[in-house]
Amino acid sequence: MFSTTRSRLTLILLLLFTFSFASIAAAQSNQSHHDAQTVASFEFLGEVTFPTGTMFQNTEVGGLSSIVYDGRTGLYYAIADDRSEINDARYYTIYIDVSDGSLDDGDIHFVRVTTILDENGQPFAAGSLDPEGIALTSRGSLFISSEGSAGATPPIDPFIKRFTRGGIQNGELAVPDKYLPDGSTVGVRNNLAFESLTITPNGQHLVTATENALAQDGPATDVGQESWSRILAYDLHTRQPLHEFVYVVGEVPEAPDPPDAFRTNGLVELLPLDNSGNFLAMERAFSVGKGNTVGIFETSLAGATDVSAYDDLYDEATGTAVPLTPVSKNLVFDIEADFGVAPDNLEGMTFGPMLPDGRQLLIIVSDNNFNPANQLTQFIAVAVELAPAP
Repeated sequence: MFSTTRSRLTLILLLLFTFSFASIAAAQSNQSHHDAQTVASFEFLGEVTFPTGTMFQNTEVGGLSSIVYDGRTGLYYAIADDRSEINDARYYTIYIDVSDGSLDDGDIHFVRVTTILDENGQPFAAGSLDPEGIALTSRGSLFISSEGSAGATPPIDPFIKRFTRGGIQNGELAVPDKYLPDGSTVGVRNNLAFESLTITPNGQHLVTATENALAQDGPATDVGQESWSRILAYDLHTRQPLHEFVYVVGEVPEAPDPPDAFRTNGLVELLPLDNSGNFLAMERAFSVGKGNTVGIFETSLAGATDVSAYDDLYDEATGTAVPLTPVSKNLVFDIEADFGVAPDNLEGMTFGPMLPDGRQLLIIVSDNNFNPANQLTQFIAVAVELAPAP
């Protein structure tokens, strides 16, 4: 699948070095202004898939849960959610060529794999983390989030740590106590924690969100049941938590078959449209026997209640919740309904460079769960036209 012949390597290097500096500059300029933006239109540009079991540099490619674009190099970084159980925890550097206006087989090249190291300079121990989000700072550092493991004994806390692009840990953000799991009544739910991670275009704020409600904040999603996820924003100058907002994750759209089988819906990614609190949000649902449903929403923090002062949003005894205004959200597109593509377990998205026609490239990637039975690593490319918000 991945040729290492001199001709292929030469091709990749030529593509990298001839990458349009104008496109890179345009992309950075597009993401640096302060005007509120909205998606005016979108167009599907294609998909590329890799089978589960694909190998690169002696690692199994898979579990790609988050992706970020580096406009200075024209490369993408994608975190694998391997808990150091198949190979050491790692991220991949990827080159994606959509310069001809479409994403086709042969347009995606894995360039390198980087092992991330713990505070002692060693690969993370098996089961000690669940890496899900990756974000790039203006200075070239990477932040990586872990969901931890609320179901472990004792529970493993989620984290947000900073790394060099060489994988060396060199910082950490404090996670508020309300997010730390006790395994049942407080904190993030198992496998429903910090799935998303992003940095605003001005580099001032890092934003993550829980996939579903904290245990004390109300129920998880189900058929007929929404869930209150928390969006958590940090000030990257002070490295302290700054604001929290509620994002209402939609109910599971399809009942599983059989009816008591696994089903879920979650907020799995956030992507800033501007520095004014407007984001694209990805909700990914799955029901056994039915498959995945993936929707991309526009969401805005404007007018939403800051709930950072509340450790608990829900009174289990009375079944009542704290009165609040959640962030707004509106569906932009549905992967299958609008593109005619059956989505895999899509969990990551990032803006790439500007396209030659002035539209913004959006790349979406799936976590295949390292499942060889019926899942793939799926890349989807979309052209979006961004316009000033009304």
